[in-house]
Amino acid sequence: MTPISQMVHKPLFALAFPMIISNITVPLLGLVDTAVIGHLPHAYYLGASAVGAMIITFITWLCGFLRMSSTGLSAQTLGKQDVAQSLQVLLRGLLVSLTIAIVFILAQSLYFDIAFFLAGGSAEIQHYGREYAEIRIWGLPASLGSLVILGWLLGQQQARPVMWLLIITNLCNLVLDLLFVLGFNWGLQGVACATLIAEYLGFITGLAYIAHYIHRKVAITIDISAMFSSIFKADKLKQYFALNRDILIRTLCLEVCFVFITFQGARLGDEVVASNAILMNFVLLISFGLDGIANGAEAMVGKAHGANDNQQLKRVVDTSLLWTFIFALGYSLFFAFLGEQFIALISDIESVRALASTYLPWIVILPILACWCYLYDGIYVGLMQADVMRNSMIFSTFGCFFPAWYLLQSLGNHAIWGAFSIFMIARGLSLAWHFHNKSLSSE
Repeated sequence: MTPISQMVHKPLFALAFPMIISNITVPLLGLVDTAVIGHLPHAYYLGASAVGAMIITFITWLCGFLRMSSTGLSAQTLGKQDVAQSLQVLLRGLLVSLTIAIVFILAQSLYFDIAFFLAGGSAEIQHYGREYAEIRIWGLPASLGSLVILGWLLGQQQARPVMWLLIITNLCNLVLDLLFVLGFNWGLQGVACATLIAEYLGFITGLAYIAHYIHRKVAITIDISAMFSSIFKADKLKQYFALNRDILIRTLCLEVCFVFITFQGARLGDEVVASNAILMNFVLLISFGLDGIANGAEAMVGKAHGANDNQQLKRVVDTSLLWTFIFALGYSLFFAFLGEQFIALISDIESVRALASTYLPWIVILPILACWCYLYDGIYVGLMQADVMRNSMIFSTFGCFFPAWYLLQSLGNHAIWGAFSIFMIARGLSLAWHFHNKSLSSE
């Protein structure tokens, strides 16, 4: 292995490989959830879980800025070797996540009324989807806090603990899924309860690990009282919320697209929204896997940027681009040869299987079309240039996704997947153009 390979490939995979393994457990668990529900006797159970889960994950994905900003800021403090500032990033993020969770729990009735009105769908989807969501919302303090913990640990280049935290959480969810649904016959409520318990287990385990990590690594080197007082300084809070405002806008645009896909599918019928639920799990499997490389790039780009090492930054980006394409090609081949078998495993409702198979080619080509946007998102998280991510997402959402769907809507569900593919291409191209024409030229 060349010196350049040792400088980039090995540390990139030391971070990326645990993240790939751990990230994939998330959509795999979603596939298990879908498979358990997909073998219930009616398609509306699967549709209800898709709508109910989307209404809850809308909040957690919208709050993805908690994870992204924690990773970028934590990585840059690692490059600067600023321990006190690193812990401020963690504590500030946890306080913000708890505040957001409490607000949504207190306002849940209003939120659900609006969300399910917009979702539409059959009476069964409305009823069972709301039952599911009313359980899941109580997990927000844990799920949002876990975003901060995972982001902070990744920024500290602690990828293996992140891997084990996600594996433990998702294994707990899997076991409880099977126990509550197949053992106790709790149906959709059992799936929601399993996720709720697993979220708190993961959060508590994460806090315990961080307490151990801080005690072992950094507690002796800082002034605790000064660190806490610094968290609430006006200039620090202003900088933190300005950064997260841009990431929030970026994530909101992304969420609008995902919610539109789910809600529009519900309007096309129970079988369509059920088949889209299966395919969206495939999308998550692709995105979480490719995000493993992006997560490794985030931490390495952030550290290089914090240390003002532009040559190392360029090497990280070039190496990450290569491996992102290799993994994307592998995903495309996987779904081309095994996609039909996966659909058959997930549901035994013939109409749902047939529709999912009809739209499967979109999933086959998606990894190649979308892989670039995942990686460049990671690069800009590491650079903490959230305004660039925001602008790219606004353009891709309102300049590409919705116009494409409007022009193609006569094609039914194919219009949704065609617009989504165009959206992902636009994200990747706009970020790549900016990085290679603006970011690099400004160095």
